Amino acid sequence: MSEYIFKLPDLGEGTVESEIGEWFVKVGDEVREEDIVGTVMTDKAAVEVSSPVSGKVVKLAGEPGDVIAVGAMLVVIDTAGTADEGRTTGAGKSAAAPVEEPAPPVETPVEPEVATAAPAGTDATSARIVTSPAIRRRAKEANVDLALVPGSGPGGRIVRKDFDRYLKARATGATIATPAMPSTRVKEIKIIGVRRIIAERMQSAKLEIPHFAYVEEIDITELESLRKHLNAKNDESARLTVLPFLGLALIKALRDFPQCNVTHDKDRNLLLQHEAVHVGIATQTPDGLKVPVIRHAEMMSLDGLAAEIRRLSEAARTNKAKREELSGSTITITSLGKLGGIASTPVINAPEVAIIGVNRAVERPVVLNGQVQVRLMMNLSSSFDHRFVDGYDAAAMIQRIKELLEHPATIFLP
Repeated sequence: MSEYIFKLPDLGEGTVESEIGEWFVKVGDEVREEDIVGTVMTDKAAVEVSSPVSGKVVKLAGEPGDVIAVGAMLVVIDTAGTADEGRTTGAGKSAAAPVEEPAPPVETPVEPEVATAAPAGTDATSARIVTSPAIRRRAKEANVDLALVPGSGPGGRIVRKDFDRYLKARATGATIATPAMPSTRVKEIKIIGVRRIIAERMQSAKLEIPHFAYVEEIDITELESLRKHLNAKNDESARLTVLPFLGLALIKALRDFPQCNVTHDKDRNLLLQHEAVHVGIATQTPDGLKVPVIRHAEMMSLDGLAAEIRRLSEAARTNKAKREELSGSTITITSLGKLGGIASTPVINAPEVAIIGVNRAVERPVVLNGQVQVRLMMNLSSSFDHRFVDGYDAAAMIQRIKELLEHPATIFLP
């Protein structure tokens, strides 16, 4: 047997180890050169790995969720196609025995604790039944197995009316409903892939970054009027949402508050203040939250920014975003869309120092110029790294964004 050891390649960006995401092959499968054998997870995305040779798979490095180092064995392939598992060759060397494919996780129900039909009044029965001593005594006298009596009290407790109903049904030969047992089924879900990365980053962000939250309500009635007017002239595929308007307003506000367009290099104890605005757009995907990045958003028009938001969000949801498109943001916008709620406390996307959250827009009665009017109101919920952004500056920047969005023509002024 001629074995080829396919090692985990260097995936760039200083990666020293990766998590196995998913296998597309199993031990014993035939693969051809360039066939995709599985995915491995970096901090940014899932990366497909393809076989450099043709042959039969005789060994896999581990199960999804296992972490292996760059340069370590990933897959062993018998290029001769004759995998003698566990048999000693004529040269006195043992062929590498394949690792059996891990059985898929099985949702194994835990058997509920059911009272057995022991003789009435025995300890084995009574220990499992919740009821009063008086009913236990009556059950013993009537030779009734309390395990067969449906209880309607809290926690399935057998009360007097339950016992009387059972005696009447037994005497008349009526069908007696057996008590329904609560489900004790437990499904184990392994924390792997993007979900593991999200969990680690969220924990790190909340532990290391003192968040300062600031919520402000914004009257977007005029903005909505402008948005609808522009959409009436656009194709359905190019319809504008609130996000590109917010993006332009944020970019303009950052000119006055550059301390919010910053990333923290904790290893060198430096703040990196960026002239370019690389906006992260937090996007919900089937794998969890991803943050594709619009690079040099400060150079884009309204339509250009909107098109890039659509393209990157779709690429993130369909796992087509490139690794370089999922890193390098300097400030992030996040939105829950129609689920936006009244307010939220978004978690900062480290190493950034600020994140702007969009909540749901709703019509509300508002006092305007001494008159009660119905206006379209929306809250911005933002978080700032209080180590580097003072509360006054954070509030002032959001007030600047509020001013721009409430008077949307000013967004487009030089």
